[in-house]
Amino acid sequence: MTDEPVLVATDGPVRVITFNRPDARNAFSSDMHLALLAALRAVCADPDARAIVLTGAGRAFSAGGDIEDFAVLADDLALRRARLREGRQLFEDLLNVHLPVVAAVNGPAVGLGCTLAAACDIVHIADSTYMADPHVQVALVAGDGGAVAMPLSIGLLRAKRYLLTGERIPAAEAVALGLATYADPADQLFENAMASARGLADLPPQAVQDTKMVLNQHLRQASVSMLGYGLAAESQSHDTADYRSVPDKFSARKG
Repeated sequence: MTDEPVLVATDGPVRVITFNRPDARNAFSSDMHLALLAALRAVCADPDARAIVLTGAGRAFSAGGDIEDFAVLADDLALRRARLREGRQLFEDLLNVHLPVVAAVNGPAVGLGCTLAAACDIVHIADSTYMADPHVQVALVAGDGGAVAMPLSIGLLRAKRYLLTGERIPAAEAVALGLATYADPADQLFENAMASARGLADLPPQAVQDTKMVLNQHLRQASVSMLGYGLAAESQSHDTADYRSVPDKFSARKG
C-alpha cells in the first residue's frame, strides 16, 4: 500500500476505492476529503467503469472526524468553514455518483464513515462490527449528512434514537433496521461486496444508473432542505466549552 489517503484499483468494470489511513482508523483529514472527491470524479469520468466498491484499509471502515483536528478547528474559523464545505461537497458528490456504489464495511463505520456508508446503494457489513454516528458524544451537531440519510433508511423515530445518543448499531441490527443490506462473515465480506458490484455491472448500465439517480432524488431533496442548516449548527458546536474539552477527555482515557 502507498501512503496516498485514498486508493483506486480496477477489477474489470468495478472500481475499488479504499480509505487508506489505517493507522488513524481511516479518520478523515482534509487531504482525505479532497482525495476522495477526486477519486469519485475520476471514476465517474471513466467510460469503462460500471460499479464502485467503497471500503477501508486495515481494521476500520472509517472513524469519521480526526480527534487530532479538534483543537485547531475550535480556534481557526476559516479552516473550520473549509472543512465543512469539503464535507458537504463530499456527501453531495456521493449522492450524485451515477454508478452504483457498494459499501464493504470491514470495520467500525463511525460519524462521517457511517454517513457515507448509509448513502451507498448496497451496504455489506462485517458481522463482527458496527455503525454509529456519535457526533453528540463529542459535543457536535450531527450535521454532515447523517440526519439526511439515516431517517430515509430506518425511519425518523429510530434515527432520533441513534443520532441523539450516538449509540452503536451492531451489524445484525443495522441490517434489521435497513441501514445495511447484508451482514457477512468478515473473511467473506470483500468478495461478497465485489459479487454485488459485479452483478450490478453486468446489468444494462443506463437502466441501473438512471434508476439509482431517480431513487437518490429522495436524498438530494432532503439534502437541499437540511444539510446547510445542519452544517451551520455543527459549526456553532465548535465554539462551545463542551467541544473544547473533548481532546482532554480523550487524552485522559488513553492515560
